[in-house]
Amino acid sequence: MKRFGKISLVLSLTLSMLMLGACSSNNSGGAAEENAGGNSGTKSTKSITLGFSQVGAESGWRSANTKSIQDSAKEAGYTLKFSDAQQKQENQIKALRSFIQQKVDVISFSPVVESGWDTVLKEAKDAGIPVILTDRAVDSKDTSLYVTFLGSDFVEEGRKAGQWLTEQYKDAAEDINIVELQGTTGSAPANDRMQGFKEVISSNPNLKIIASQTGDFTRAKGKEVMQAFLKAHKDIDVLYAHNDDMALGAIQAIEAAGLKPGEDIIIISVDAVKDGMQAASEGKINFIVECNPLLGPQLMKVVQDVVDVKSVEARIVTEETTFTSEQAKEALPNRQY
Repeated sequence: MKRFGKISLVLSLTLSMLMLGACSSNNSGGAAEENAGGNSGTKSTKSITLGFSQVGAESGWRSANTKSIQDSAKEAGYTLKFSDAQQKQENQIKALRSFIQQKVDVISFSPVVESGWDTVLKEAKDAGIPVILTDRAVDSKDTSLYVTFLGSDFVEEGRKAGQWLTEQYKDAAEDINIVELQGTTGSAPANDRMQGFKEVISSNPNLKIIASQTGDFTRAKGKEVMQAFLKAHKDIDVLYAHNDDMALGAIQAIEAAGLKPGEDIIIISVDAVKDGMQAASEGKINFIVECNPLLGPQLMKVVQDVVDVKSVEARIVTEETTFTSEQAKEALPNRQY
């Protein structure tokens, strides 16, 4: 009987060990399966590190965009590695490589220009770091180098500007002379806003662009270039500025020349930042196409989705509107930027 008791005890212990082993195997298998499904089982429970490279601080729009991203990252609880490229592509490439070395979870940036990014984007991809483009696109043919592009449709912004102008001069019997203050040469908004505008006004042969020059999206350069336009051309009817800051600089030049902005020269601009809206409410800018800089909340949501390996649209377009002078006057008191 004692021998039988010992055998029973051994069998009982063996069975218990097997059951424990089975439970342990099931738990480890479940964890491996959860991790295999993506980072949602790990990254969502700890702080996400986002590396963001900004173009610079060349305009009121850019400053509002930067603040939106910084505030939204803080609210989301993300660690933000922020870099200002000062409108130089080489600075931005250095920043992206620094983010890669620091092994951030996600990289996002607003490209200074469209071309020349493939090498550094390939480095990010090889390091397993997803990239999100904001505000501006790149012209890379390999779209696998970035996850998505979040921002405005710049071509459509140009079209909206052209549509308003075409409507204003639909009955014109004489040539309407237009000067164009372009954004930074080679940048997506400069290329696209020019393309969309020309596409629409080409339907009216009386609408003629007589001069185009970059103003680098800055107020100072906008004033300088507009002064040159006024000296070279005595018959300017319309100014099309790719952003408010250049338009505001141009307004200074127009007033210094003894002319009335909005009357002697019709002004169309893009952005709808507070200073631009103020000028529009005073009748100095006739029409503004909105370009919303408050991309922070949308960007943080996309970052979280990317980290959680959720499906993300390859192109996310922000919603925007337009303002005449009267509409700007109505909207100005509640303007956030």
